Amino acid sequence: MEKSYASVFLLLVAIISCALAKDAGKKETKETPAKPKLPQTLSRGWGDQLIWTQTYEEALFRAKHSNKPLMIIHHLDDCPHSQALKKAFAEHKDIQKLAEKFILLNLVYETTDKNLSPDGQYVPRILFIDPSLTVRADITGRYSNRLYAYEPSDISLLYSNMQKALKLMKTEL
Repeated sequence: MEKSYASVFLLLVAIISCALAKDAGKKETKETPAKPKLPQTLSRGWGDQLIWTQTYEEALFRAKHSNKPLMIIHHLDDCPHSQALKKAFAEHKDIQKLAEKFILLNLVYETTDKNLSPDGQYVPRILFIDPSLTVRADITGRYSNRLYAYEPSDISLLYSNMQKALKLMKTEL
């Protein structure tokens, strides 16, 4: 008797599972957008042709061993200020070309290294670290209350600061 109840129960579970699977398949086809979504790259839209590092530790290692400065971009995917700066950064051909001379890392999360938030945790902020692994506190944006913040209108200052980071590296190291 128990075997027959178990068999009936398993049969019902199988029928319900098949019905739900068919419904789920129908919903997926209706909700699938016309354009396929591209997989997320490490650039996160900041420059797909550039070489980006995956982790902070990897970026530090590569900066030290390649003798290149590290540029860290802190941002959030849902922040309108970050999105506007990302668009300006990605569309600025000179910045994209100059960025090839850096080890690049963009972070959508905070690190445990307090040196990366010398004046607070806000986004977007961009810091430069030289190959001796020193945060360049002397390379700042135009705001006194958010020293490492940049806006799309500051893109020429960012370009200038990138040049400064490269120049300081050559004269100081």
